[in-house]
Amino acid sequence: MTGSLLTLNAGSSSIKVALFDAAGDGDTALPAARWSGQADGLGAGLKARLRIRDAQGQTLHDTPLEGAQASHQGALAALLDWHAKQSAGGRIAAVGHRIVHGGADFVAPVRIDAGVLEALDRLEPLAPLHQPHNLAGVRAAMAAFDGVPQVACFDTAFHAAQPEVNRRFALPRELHDAGVRRYGFHGLSYESIVAQFAGIAPELAQRRVIVAHLGNGASMCAIAQGRSVATTMTFSPLDGLTMGTRCGHIDAAVVLYLMRSRGMSADEVEALLFRQSGLLGISGVSSDMRVLEASAEPAAAEAIGHFAEQVVQHMGSLAAALRGVDAIVFTGGIGENGAALRERILEDCEWLGVNVDAAANRGKGAARLTTAESPVSAWVLRTDEEAVIARHTARVLRAAA
Repeated sequence: MTGSLLTLNAGSSSIKVALFDAAGDGDTALPAARWSGQADGLGAGLKARLRIRDAQGQTLHDTPLEGAQASHQGALAALLDWHAKQSAGGRIAAVGHRIVHGGADFVAPVRIDAGVLEALDRLEPLAPLHQPHNLAGVRAAMAAFDGVPQVACFDTAFHAAQPEVNRRFALPRELHDAGVRRYGFHGLSYESIVAQFAGIAPELAQRRVIVAHLGNGASMCAIAQGRSVATTMTFSPLDGLTMGTRCGHIDAAVVLYLMRSRGMSADEVEALLFRQSGLLGISGVSSDMRVLEASAEPAAAEAIGHFAEQVVQHMGSLAAALRGVDAIVFTGGIGENGAALRERILEDCEWLGVNVDAAANRGKGAARLTTAESPVSAWVLRTDEEAVIARHTARVLRAAA
């Protein structure tokens, strides 16, 4: 295979793009990008910006996104336009896409055709903040790179081999068989952390690890021997932890109350739970943790406290699923950059056997956050979903060759 691999990763408030060399088997270490770009702050009244950097971290392009460009579609168009103007861009051999929801049928990466795209369209109601943007990225790439193979890589696939007891809701079996089950998300991020952690601490990576992917979307995963055992997100990316605009775990009867007693429609309830709740709903200030930490509003501090407490409580639940824990890894925008929040969470996890090293936690680029004597170690690693997408895309194309 000659040419380059382009990856597209559209999240609830961002789009990430990266360019990889297609050479190499991609079966061991994660590949390194030639350049990577991110448009963040999309939607929710945030300040949108597009940044593109080379492999050494040097800025190639940095500009605000305003007006129509501040939307997912506009930001994607700006990214593809920048790429098209690069003389050294070279031929694109394939485009790999992050697709949040693969449902019950897509449990491994797959080349996208009309039938696959139609099936993924039907899953949009299960991930309304993500799936439409993911599929818009597929269609935009198909239009921009006519005839180039497109490969779907699913966030749900990493969790597909969980024990059956952790995949079921306590609902009639017919509903489970029809697809109403616990899927789990952020799987590409968890794959990235598993691969990186195996390179840093290979023996520990094969033991019991809890990974906390904390960002505008947030989840946690219990991993044993590199495989998912249990996770906090379930049927959709709404469940589990408190998030930027999503409520996280909620009693299903609240939805019935909102519809029956408050007269809310299904669309209104969806907007409330997915777009108006979480950190934004509690604080009334912002969905952005950085803004909340800088705010003097008491409600902002309350939102941060709520977020931290949910992480600690779910840490205990996942430790129970693993029957113990040997290591904790933080990743995601908040997990990677929020030193004060990490310290707060780790101090409240002392009962698990965590002894935080405050100085190490506050250091830049520090990987280990706990003392050498800590029975349970804690780490911070930068997730690289794009590298996982590139590796999967290369494998799919080689298998079809």
